[in-house]
Amino acid sequence: MSSTENLITSIQGLSASSGDLSALHRILKGAEETLRADSDLQLSTLDQLDPSKHSLGYLYLLDVLTCGGPMSKEKASEVVLLIARFITSCDAEQIRLASDKFVSLCKGFKDRVLELEDPLRGVAPLLSAVRKVQVSTKRLTALHPDCLQLCLQAKCYKAGFSILSDDILEVDQPRDFYLYCYYGGMICIGQKKFQKALELLYNVVTAPMHSVNAIALEAYKKYVLVTLIHSGQFSVSLPKCASTAAQRHLKTWSIPYTEVGNCYNEGKISELQAVVVAHSSDFEKDNNLGLVKQAVSSLYKRNILRLTQKYLTLSLQDIANMVQLANAKEAEMHVLQMIQDGQIHALINQKDGMVRFLEDPEQYKTSEMIEVMDSVIQRTIGLSKNLIAMDESLSCDPLYLGKVGRERQRYDFGEDFDTVPQKFSM
Repeated sequence: MSSTENLITSIQGLSASSGDLSALHRILKGAEETLRADSDLQLSTLDQLDPSKHSLGYLYLLDVLTCGGPMSKEKASEVVLLIARFITSCDAEQIRLASDKFVSLCKGFKDRVLELEDPLRGVAPLLSAVRKVQVSTKRLTALHPDCLQLCLQAKCYKAGFSILSDDILEVDQPRDFYLYCYYGGMICIGQKKFQKALELLYNVVTAPMHSVNAIALEAYKKYVLVTLIHSGQFSVSLPKCASTAAQRHLKTWSIPYTEVGNCYNEGKISELQAVVVAHSSDFEKDNNLGLVKQAVSSLYKRNILRLTQKYLTLSLQDIANMVQLANAKEAEMHVLQMIQDGQIHALINQKDGMVRFLEDPEQYKTSEMIEVMDSVIQRTIGLSKNLIAMDESLSCDPLYLGKVGRERQRYDFGEDFDTVPQKFSM
């Protein structure tokens, strides 16, 4: 029997119990070099194994068979299908014994899918891979950013949002955290969930850094625009928790965006539009022109909202004049959209073109609202308990206390990732 046949026999015989799997893992690690040199090893060899029962051995063989240089489109498509089936059916406990190899396989899978220009094929398998490699929903894995990137490419925003609902409290690699929040922020922008997008982009902007990196810079540009859309105001000062490097450089390197923010604060549509036109090439280069236009549109709504605080009744033509809209019809469209989105409460009299602004009818005493409030309170209590436990654990950990001074360089992100892997038009 050949060495590969012997290995197949070992995989088939040692995949049942945890003790046998530990022994099998040692055998597989020792056989890697031999497998890579075996010219008889083919994709068809995998037919002798069941990916759901022999997941650890299947992973090692699949890694050897699919890693390496470029391949034809037909071969790449075959490999993508094979890996997708393995990811979906493999046993989580087995692949976690070689989690680094599984992560590497999945990253290679993502690259193949992008080469085929068919990101949708990778969305479901990578969502499954995240859950299988993740030992806790509180832990960020190396596959989270890759999964979100594919969701963005495929415009599967809902699928990407499904892994953003977890409260991440444990992070191994800073770069993974940056990309998770950056891509996650764009997923939320795509779903018009601006509050959540703002939270994620805020995490990037305020994360520890000794020098500004490209991901933080791109996140800051979107952070400014989403702040305008969601909050209707712009602050030149970054949050106090932001690093010194961020405080010094992010605004300086994002001048077109700070100009948009300053004009937005003044509430003058014509001046804001002039700034957008002047810097349109910058916004287009950053793939942010669509988001800038949304910010401009939100200023019209923000100005209408200000009118509700001063007037009980206005004509549509008066609204158009006051907020610099072209005509009463445009004013009606904006008011109707704001009513539908719940931003204002009003009635439009179509006969005479008058708008009557109303008080918020929500009394915050319905059973549905109480359930929502209780859910938010319980989540906050849970997060608070987790943070207190983490703080207590760290404050008593002699290993952490001994190394914290020596490992400050670990948080110098400037050289680790000076480019953003993928920009998306917003």
